[in-house]
Amino acid sequence: MKEGGVSQQFSIKDLEHFTGVKSHTIRAWEQRYNLLAPKRTLTNIRYYGGDDLKKLLNVSYLMHHGMKISKIAQLGDSALLSKVTDVQIEEGGLSALFSRLKLSMLSYDEVEFHKIVEEHSSEFGLEQTVLQLFLPFLSQIGVLWLTNSICPAQEHFISHLMRQVLNSAVDCTSDEGIADAPVAVLYLPEREVHDISLLFIHFLCRKNGIRSVFLGASVPFSDLIAVAEQFPDARFVSYCTTYPASSEAQSYVDLITSEFEGLDNNFLLAGRVFEGCGSNDRVTIVSSGQELAKVLFSS
Repeated sequence: MKEGGVSQQFSIKDLEHFTGVKSHTIRAWEQRYNLLAPKRTLTNIRYYGGDDLKKLLNVSYLMHHGMKISKIAQLGDSALLSKVTDVQIEEGGLSALFSRLKLSMLSYDEVEFHKIVEEHSSEFGLEQTVLQLFLPFLSQIGVLWLTNSICPAQEHFISHLMRQVLNSAVDCTSDEGIADAPVAVLYLPEREVHDISLLFIHFLCRKNGIRSVFLGASVPFSDLIAVAEQFPDARFVSYCTTYPASSEAQSYVDLITSEFEGLDNNFLLAGRVFEGCGSNDRVTIVSSGQELAKVLFSS
């Protein structure tokens, strides 16, 4: 994959990794529906561009919402974008509050962002602000990117402000009396950088009297074993958005199971990437952040 001044190039395996659509399925869609048109390098190696990736992500998004590939393939590029936007509206993503938040992001308006957060959290509390505002809006950002409505700088801007709010909330929680409390090690696997959900769990842990050790994003697997030596009874907690890829998630669960054999640590993993993976004595898989919190704070 190339970035910077050179146009992005993706292999079919890259597309599988980013979208969760199997390589053989992508090829079948190319042959049956002419869904994508890969190019070739001077050495005759097939590659895909950024527009191909966005299109396949849009296709995957619509299929996840119940639309058949045969119908999606009939849509032109503009009709595909319009359909994604229609589905987003049907989900209630364009409420007045979300519209204000989107505007603050597009105009890089930090003052307006904090005004929105203050209004909502003063009435409903920070927890509900994160659950009702931050997390749904982050999901909406993915759709906005797919429909070319925002650029990466705008996503980074709003994500940074959300992190500021959560870090400030963590700093305001008391850490008195948690030295002997149960330990939760919060981390994201290598290449996973979307850490706002994990920061929210960090805040909830502090609020609920759990000693949370926040390792953050893209933690090498070998480091987890080293941390386990220092916290032999700790539970490792992760909420993943894009990594590991859906096709590699079960292998990641199997790696945990084998490498932590004989240790007392267990893992609590959440996120769509783990759908279809099975829990075992070492690893618990949950489908949502709410379910993760329920398991973590009831045990």
